[in-house]
Amino acid sequence: MGILKKIVFFILALIGLFLLVGLIVDKEYTVSHTITINKPQEEVFNYMKLFKNQEKYSVWVMADPNIKLKYEGEDGTVGAKVSWDGNDDVGAGSQTITKMTNERIDVDLHFIRPMEGNQKGATIVKAIDGNSCSVTEEFYGNDPYPMNALSFIGKYFIQDAFTKNGENVKKILEK
Repeated sequence: MGILKKIVFFILALIGLFLLVGLIVDKEYTVSHTITINKPQEEVFNYMKLFKNQEKYSVWVMADPNIKLKYEGEDGTVGAKVSWDGNDDVGAGSQTITKMTNERIDVDLHFIRPMEGNQKGATIVKAIDGNSCSVTEEFYGNDPYPMNALSFIGKYFIQDAFTKNGENVKKILEK
């Protein structure tokens, strides 16, 4: 009986710690990654604004060779939308271009599976000089309490994916 009490106490302590961390950790967060690409800003921006190009560089899309993608609207313009339905690693959801300037693309992200939620993201392509630019991918998270206690895990995976996506785009465009 003593060991059962210790197990129950341990589980309650873990739950309490989880709830306490949720009180301390911010609910809103930003994940950002920047890479320099040795190509003109306009060329890189025109590549990044097309959802179809994500099939060539996005680690999320490439994680499922059988992913189902559905494109709506004119790709690379405000209102364009891509929906995906993939395996358990990829999940299901959509992203829609909501605003665009000549160096920034804002998207709304709607996740259906594995967990439902809405977030925002952006891709910013700024000229460094005539032959190079910086590409910054940003994700704006907002996780309600107590799920915000797990946001550091999500931030790690998003940061890793942004790093790999940037490296993939750089290889494609600089070849």
